[in-house]
Amino acid sequence: MSKTTIDARLLSKMFLAGAKNLDAKKDWINELNVFPVPDGDTGTNMTMTVMTAAREVSALGEQTDMESLCKAISGGSLRGARGNSGVILSQLFRGFTRTIRGHRVIDAPLIADAIEKAVDTAYKAVMKPKEGTILTVARGCGEKARELADDGIKDLEQFFAQILKHGRYVLTQTPELLPVLKQAGVVDSGGQGLIEVLSGAYDAFLGKEVDLDFDAQTAFAGRGGSASFLSAQEEAEITFGYCTEFIILLKPEDGASSPSRVFNAKNEIDFKNYLESIGDSLVCVADEGMVKVHVHTNDPGLAIQRALKYGELSSIKIDNMRLEHQEKLFQKAQKQESAKEAPPVVPLPQKPVGFIAVSAGDGLNKIFLSLGVDYLIEGGQTMNPSTADILDAVEKVNAQTIFLLPNNKNIILAANQAAELTTEKNLLVIPTKTIPQGITAVINYVPELSVDENEATLLREIDHVKTGQITYAVRDTTIGEKEIKQGDYMGIGDSGILSVGTDMLRIAQELAAAMTDAASELISIYYGSEAEEAQAMSLQEELRKAYPGCDVELQYGGQPIYYYLISVE
Repeated sequence: MSKTTIDARLLSKMFLAGAKNLDAKKDWINELNVFPVPDGDTGTNMTMTVMTAAREVSALGEQTDMESLCKAISGGSLRGARGNSGVILSQLFRGFTRTIRGHRVIDAPLIADAIEKAVDTAYKAVMKPKEGTILTVARGCGEKARELADDGIKDLEQFFAQILKHGRYVLTQTPELLPVLKQAGVVDSGGQGLIEVLSGAYDAFLGKEVDLDFDAQTAFAGRGGSASFLSAQEEAEITFGYCTEFIILLKPEDGASSPSRVFNAKNEIDFKNYLESIGDSLVCVADEGMVKVHVHTNDPGLAIQRALKYGELSSIKIDNMRLEHQEKLFQKAQKQESAKEAPPVVPLPQKPVGFIAVSAGDGLNKIFLSLGVDYLIEGGQTMNPSTADILDAVEKVNAQTIFLLPNNKNIILAANQAAELTTEKNLLVIPTKTIPQGITAVINYVPELSVDENEATLLREIDHVKTGQITYAVRDTTIGEKEIKQGDYMGIGDSGILSVGTDMLRIAQELAAAMTDAASELISIYYGSEAEEAQAMSLQEELRKAYPGCDVELQYGGQPIYYYLISVE
């Protein structure tokens, strides 16, 4: 008998199976990175995005309804979104769930509508959509879904099979749309990730056995945290024995039209602090009238009693981890001392304007802090922070207006998404693509100017910064006319790979030469954790000789992956 509709229970299984399949393929997807640099992280970013949502979905249980399921998928993926592909994936989920959330079951025509809405939402989230990417694959799936629905196809097994087949075909065509993919001999990694999600979901629809136990195998825990699995010995030494989960259905305050007031930013922080004082491994995510809570504690009653202040409880689940050994714990969040032992917290005075910057490397961190940045998010090429990480940082900066410096092109979308979700503060994203652009932005901030004037100045000044980076190749490949061998040093500029070879000092000089012209005034060199100071000083001296009209500055950055960051202004 053909199946023509899907209810929330089956859709939940399909989503979880899609997440599991993506997780299983993430390392392979990472290897599809076009540039042979040691930072191919598309698979990791997409997995971290979908796993945050999967944890929320898994906690709902089998009796979930469509509304709750859609909130979990959309809210979880939005907060967990990392990297460009992760943010685009979260927007696909957002558009899809907005279309179906008011329905008890979904059929082929509605699914076609939902996919079209998903594609439209994702395209609108990207400033300059590029074809040959995950967006192209998603659009191809949407077009096929609409064609099938208009042809009257109701059997969902046939419907999904043809969409997936067409999606795989569109994926094979991505190299024809992006020459760099064709030259590298790979398909788009984000598009491949989307296909893996759809493939896993289709397997679940067909009834194939899939392990959907996310309590035992969740790779990521809540806002900004990643979980590590504990050994049997560590499980035997569990500090807090009860894994406690529940959902708070928020109640509006008297006279209020929205429940958000009863669980505002201050109440959320107070609630989290209380839960951390009685346990660990905390996940607390609020979204559209409900709060999802996960905590390990020795007294679940205390957590439940405090939660009742904010509304009614649903989906309560308590596991004794010492007895069952079934729960593999999230990585322990940093414990706070109990209120009796903790020193009093003195809030920082509010500033009119604050700064948040993404940075990696102890030297670069010191530079940003010395320039007046209020909060640093640890991250970069191999550690793209999530939207939730950015939202947490915004909460910690006591300023009404905050300038956010992503300092990496793969973090800008998550930053913009955080700005959309920030309501109580004015979060302004300055789209810095590199660390030197971020440093230039902070330097050019003038407190005496208005916020609008400063925003315009920062946007203008970062365009004057050219950035080059030196790293090594992780595999043999050909890009453009450049033959690259594994282990070669590469000088990568704003427009791509500018120099390749085995002599790092020569590569650095060629990189600087490609960025410097008669109008250049300043060359800045930041040497990384694996670069030698003596060699860095030699590079500085060579550039001084080559460009006597430029100031050449040398600073320790301590950044991973890249031996040198070189900027020219």
